[in-house]
Amino acid sequence: MQDATAQMALLQFMQAGRPQVAVPSTVHCDHLIQAKDGAAKDLASALDKSKEVFDFLASVSNKYGIGFWKPGAGIIHQVILENYAFPGGMMIGTDSHTVNAGGLGMIAIGVGGADACDVMAGLPWELKMPKLIGVKLTGKLSGWTSAKDVILKVAGILTVKGGTDKIVEYFGEGAESMSCTGKGTICNMGAEIGATTSIFNYDKKMADYLRGTGRADVADLADGIAAHLRGDTEVYQQPEKYFDEVIEINLSELEPHINGPFTPDLAWPLSKFAAAVKENGWPAKLEVGLIGSCTNSSYEDITRAASLAKQAAEKGIKAKSEFTITPGSEQVRYTVERDGYLGIFEKIGGVVLANACGPCIGQWARHTNDPNKKNSIITSFNRNFAKRNDGNPNTHAFVASPEIVTALAIAGDLTFNPVTDFITNDKGEKVKLAEPQGIELPIKGFAVEDAGFQAPAKDGSKVEVIVSPTSDRLQLLAPFAAWEKSDLKGLKLLIKAKGKCTTDHISMAGPWLKYRGHLDNISNNMLIGAVNAFNDNTNSVKNQLDGSYDEVPKVQRAYKAKGIGSIVVGDENYGEGSSREHAAMEPRHLGVRVVLVKSFARIHETNLKKQGMLALTFADKADYDKIKEDDTFDIIGLTSFTPGVPLTLVLHHADGSKEEIKVNHSYNEHQIAWFKAGGALNIIRSQQA
Repeated sequence: MQDATAQMALLQFMQAGRPQVAVPSTVHCDHLIQAKDGAAKDLASALDKSKEVFDFLASVSNKYGIGFWKPGAGIIHQVILENYAFPGGMMIGTDSHTVNAGGLGMIAIGVGGADACDVMAGLPWELKMPKLIGVKLTGKLSGWTSAKDVILKVAGILTVKGGTDKIVEYFGEGAESMSCTGKGTICNMGAEIGATTSIFNYDKKMADYLRGTGRADVADLADGIAAHLRGDTEVYQQPEKYFDEVIEINLSELEPHINGPFTPDLAWPLSKFAAAVKENGWPAKLEVGLIGSCTNSSYEDITRAASLAKQAAEKGIKAKSEFTITPGSEQVRYTVERDGYLGIFEKIGGVVLANACGPCIGQWARHTNDPNKKNSIITSFNRNFAKRNDGNPNTHAFVASPEIVTALAIAGDLTFNPVTDFITNDKGEKVKLAEPQGIELPIKGFAVEDAGFQAPAKDGSKVEVIVSPTSDRLQLLAPFAAWEKSDLKGLKLLIKAKGKCTTDHISMAGPWLKYRGHLDNISNNMLIGAVNAFNDNTNSVKNQLDGSYDEVPKVQRAYKAKGIGSIVVGDENYGEGSSREHAAMEPRHLGVRVVLVKSFARIHETNLKKQGMLALTFADKADYDKIKEDDTFDIIGLTSFTPGVPLTLVLHHADGSKEEIKVNHSYNEHQIAWFKAGGALNIIRSQQA
C-alpha cells in the first residue's frame, strides 16, 4: 500500500476486528511529498505538513504487523522491485502500477483498498479470468531506443482499453536481452493499456538483478525451478494457438517513441514527432523535462540519462528547459550519488527531487507565472491525462524514455530529434549528442545508509492508534447501510458524464491527496473533473430539487439531505487510470446508488462492488442517448438479483413519459452478497464477530 491509498485501506481494516494482518503487508510513504524546492526541503516540508498522517500510518502498521517504509525511502514500486518482488510470486497492491513487479516474473496486480483490506483480513481474493495477449520480442535494443519504447509502441497498438481484463506476456529473444528493470518499466506502464498485469519469463537478467540487490538466495531457488517460471516451449513455438492475441515487435527496428498529449496511447515514432508538433499546433518550446518516477528511475535509467547530461556539460550546454530528476528509492539515490551521477545533472541545471512520486501524480508546485497558459512538458512518467501533472488543462504532457526526455530538455525544443539534429552551444558551435550509454547494475554494488524501513512490533496489542475527532486529514469510518431489500425507486440523475472519465476526473489527486484519510472532506472533489454531457462543462450539474446549476458534490449533498438516491451515467472505459477507491467511496458516502456506463475499467468496477454500489452497463450502448437531464429512475429486479440476469432501468421523463431499458451487470454470488450487506467490509466484520 502507498500512503495515499493506505489511509483508507487501513481505516477499513481497523473495522475488520483482526489483531494482525493475515498476509505479509507493507506501507510506503511516497505520495504525500510535494515537489517544489528540491529533495531536502521538500521532504522536510512533507514531514511537517503530513505528520499526522505519517504518524497514523506508522502506528497502525506497528499495531497490525505491517512493514512501514518511511517518507523518503522511495517510490513503492521501485522499493518493491528491490526488496520484495520474486519470480513466481503473487501480490496485490493498492496502486495501479503494482504491475511493475512483473519485471521480476511476479503476478502483481493493482487493486483498490477494499481488496487489500479483504486479503489482509484473510479472505480469498478473486478476479475475472483474464484473457492473454502475447507480445513476441525479437532482435535487440540499441542506440537511442530503450525498454520504455516497447510499451509506448504497445500502447499505440492496443490503446488505453486494449488490455482490459487481459494479461500481457512478453517473450522471445528480445525479452531475454533486456535488463530486469527495463522489463519492470514495460510492465509498469501496462496499467496505461488497462491490462490486469504484465509479466516476463524468469531469465538470467532477473537472476542478476536479484543477486545485485542482495537476494542471491532467491536467485538460487529460482534457478532450481527455472523451467516452471516460464511458459512451455510449445506455447512460444505456436503462440497464436495459446494466446488470444499476438503482437510481434522487432527491437532492432524499433524507433524511440513519444506519446501524447493528453493520453498515453497516442504514439509517435521519433522520426515523425516533430512534424506532428507542427501540424497539430502543439507548443514547440519545451518548458520542463522530468525524469524518474516509478516507471523509469532505475540505476540503468539514470546512468543513460546522465551520459547525455555529461556530454552536454562537456560541450558547454546547459538544459534550456527546466529539468528535474526523481530517484526511485533511497538505495538508488544513494548509489547514483556515490557514483557521481547526480552531480552531472546539476552541472547542466538539473534539480534532484525527493525519492517520491511528486510531479507524476500532481504533487508538484510548478514554477509558473500563468497556471493556465498553453505549454508543453515531457516526462518519463506513465500518465499524461489533462491536468494530471500540474492542474493546468492546457499543459501538453508527453511521455518518453528518460534519455529522450533529457535530450529534449537540453535542447528546450519539442521538435528536436537527437538522432539527427544538432544543438548550438554558448560558443555558437553546432554539436551533436552521441547515443546514450548506461549500466544495468552498479559495478561497486548498491549501497545505502538508511533504506527507511521500520519493522512492526512483535506484539501490537498495546499499540494505540490515535485519530483526532477534530482532524481534517483523518476520519474513522462508519459502516455503510445495508440494502433495504427492495427495488431502488425515485433516483435522480446526478451527472451524465461525456467522454473520458478517469479516476482523476472522479476523484482528483494533487491538492486533494491530503484528504485521502478523511472521506467526508475528500468527497468535495467527487466528479468535479467530469464533463456534463448536457452543457459540456465540468463541475456544473442541474439540481432537480430547484432547477439551479451547482457544483457536483453540492448537488449530491442536497439530494442526500433529502434522503434521495441518485445515479451517475458514464461513457466507455469509465474509471480508467489509478486504483484509487476514493472514486468509489465518495459516491457511496454521498448517497449515489448506481453507476451506469457503457463500459468499466476493471479496478474501478470492482471498487464500486466492494462498497455496496450497483455497477451496471447498458445492454444496448445506444441507450446512453436516451438519458435526459431531468430523468428520474427506478431499478427493477433487485429482489431477485442473480448472476447473469440483467436488471431493468425505468426512465421517468419530465414530460410524464417513461421508457424501460435493460442493463447488465457482472456480479457473482459473493458480490451480490456484498451489495445486500452494504459492502464487503460489513461481511468481514460479521465473520470476525
